[in-house]
Parts: sequence; C-alpha cells; structure tokens
Amino acid sequence: MGAMQPWHWIVLLVVVLLLFGSSRLPGLAKSVGQSMKIFKKEVKDLRDDRNEDGNAADNAPGSATTTSTTGTGTGSGTGSTPGLIDHKDRDIPKA
Repeated sequence: MGAMQPWHWIVLLVVVLLLFGSSRLPGLAKSVGQSMKIFKKEVKDLRDDRNEDGNAADNAPGSATTTSTTGTGTGSGTGSTPGLIDHKDRDIPKA
C-alpha cells in the first residue's frame, strides 16, 4: 500500500512534464548534475583536509594544535581559545 505503483510513476512524470515543460528538463538535469559534482568534490576536499589535519597532529603531537597561554601567542587576540587553529586563510592559494 505504501509502495509506489507503476501508474504512480507515470502520473508523476506527466505532472513534472506539465510543470517544467520538455524544453526546460534537459537544462534542469544538467544543472542538478553539475551541482552534485561540485558537492561531491567539496565533500572529498573536506575529508582530505580532515585526514591531513589528523596526520599532522599524529606526526608532531602538540606542535600544530597548541598555542602559548602566556599571552604571547600568535592568535587573533579576540577571544581565541588556546589549542585551536584559526583557518581563516585555508582557501587562499599559496604563492
């Protein structure tokens, strides 16, 4: 009773064709495909960044994730928490 019957799919297809028209559907499918491609790339980049951050912390414990608590650290000074790294320039390409 809860499963989609074949005639449900046919009605759904007819409604979509009536709403968007046959001329707009290929463009819509292309833009959805491009969006999915970009989304997958960003998720992969985030996973790679997380793996790189984890490997750097494992290789040199304490060197990349800690800051000085005496007030001479290189943090922004506006409520920065010791032990956290600011990633403001993560997306800036290095020259």
